[in-house]
Amino acid sequence: MDTIIKGAVIYVFLLLIFRLSGKRTMYDVTVFDFVLLLIIAETTQQALLGDDFSLTNGLLLIITLIILDIIISLLKQKFKPIEKMVDGGPLIIMDKGQLLRDRMRKERIDEVDILESARDLHGLQRLDQIKYAILEKNGKITIIPEEKAS
Repeated sequence: MDTIIKGAVIYVFLLLIFRLSGKRTMYDVTVFDFVLLLIIAETTQQALLGDDFSLTNGLLLIITLIILDIIISLLKQKFKPIEKMVDGGPLIIMDKGQLLRDRMRKERIDEVDILESARDLHGLQRLDQIKYAILEKNGKITIIPEEKAS
């Protein structure tokens, strides 16, 4: 029973921590981020298993985490506020060509991130070529270019 409780608590804790760390945390993984994730994984494994490295305990923990994931997925489908709390939603960070700096600061995004997506997706080079920039819930930045004058 101890393994199930530990698994549930750590699962919810990690969901909360990664949600609070921002959408871009999981989208743009650098070497530093990857090393940090490995350390978190090792620390989590030690906290979950403690001194019991038995196959039974490991399998019980895996089953617990999968069941929790299924339950949260079902809750997200049934209750939209839970989905928004867990996954977030799209966020406009540039509106009609104007940067929304408060939102960008909160999500730890700067002009360089927007321009990188603009170049990658549309070959755009300048901010004045962008009408909207939207931070999606998966951390990707969607760019809607300004319409070209004919």
